[in-house]
Amino acid sequence: MMNMQRGLTVRSQVIAEAAWPVTGVYREVALILLGSGLVALTARIQIHLWPVPVTGQTFGVLLVGALLGSRRGALAVLCYLAQGAVGLPFLAGSVGGIGRMLGPTGGYLLGFVPAAFMTGWLCEHGWDRRLPTALLSMLIGNACIYLMGLPWLANFVGWDRVLRVGVLPFIPGDLLKIALAANALPCGWALLQPSRR
Repeated sequence: MMNMQRGLTVRSQVIAEAAWPVTGVYREVALILLGSGLVALTARIQIHLWPVPVTGQTFGVLLVGALLGSRRGALAVLCYLAQGAVGLPFLAGSVGGIGRMLGPTGGYLLGFVPAAFMTGWLCEHGWDRRLPTALLSMLIGNACIYLMGLPWLANFVGWDRVLRVGVLPFIPGDLLKIALAANALPCGWALLQPSRR
């Protein structure tokens, strides 16, 4: 318990800062754009379901938050959403436009921002160094997506169907994406710091 309390008070370096230690505005802009691009790339992975498709976006959002930290991660996701809103084909299904963002998946898309922020904040406090806490940070981030996505989706499908169409089909995929993203974090640290035990 003492280690967890200490981990919540001391800010640690995130992987992006360790991999690219030179600071400056160019690094910040580049990291945000790279994070946005990663989320756009993962959005191309899609299994068509109605009204919410299974995509790789949550994997990208959680990983970007963890790699970049809270503020950069949230800004990268906001950049991604802005690019999608203006019509760039970055959203799931290689589409864009404000209409898609106002549809049934709009709440999930908005939930990406606090998800990246929360996951990044936890990783800034050392949760990305060990698999159990990395998994927990991803689960908390994923919960942020559902907390914003489900009330929005209920406006389209009703509260009586929201769990059936907005949660249950996604649990296996979410668990797989969380496991993959969480495993990447301690592995990334091991690559950056090979002498660390």
